[in-house]
Amino acid sequence: MTKPSRYRDKPLLKLLECYVLWAIGQLSEADSDILQGMTPKLRSIYGVEGDWHQIITSIMELPPDMPIMIRELWAKNAEIARKNGAVLTPQEFSEMFVDSNLTR
Repeated sequence: MTKPSRYRDKPLLKLLECYVLWAIGQLSEADSDILQGMTPKLRSIYGVEGDWHQIITSIMELPPDMPIMIRELWAKNAEIARKNGAVLTPQEFSEMFVDSNLTR
């Protein structure tokens, strides 16, 4: 369970985690609906057109094939966890990926 303090003073962090969840096909329908609703505001804030995930790609200057790279890493890490008798949840993976690759 993610602690709410994780997101304090880090407004983009949750969006980045949602981006990772979207990339691995694990974004909840509820979060997807929220992000769709936020898209016009994100366009206004960042001055970028497109869907919410395209806006994230643009503002973070991510390569176009980032979702593919994320999916490959997800599969690899989920398999490592499975071989070690553990379960890697999508949320845990998204937090680890964001912390290691998308935040400064």
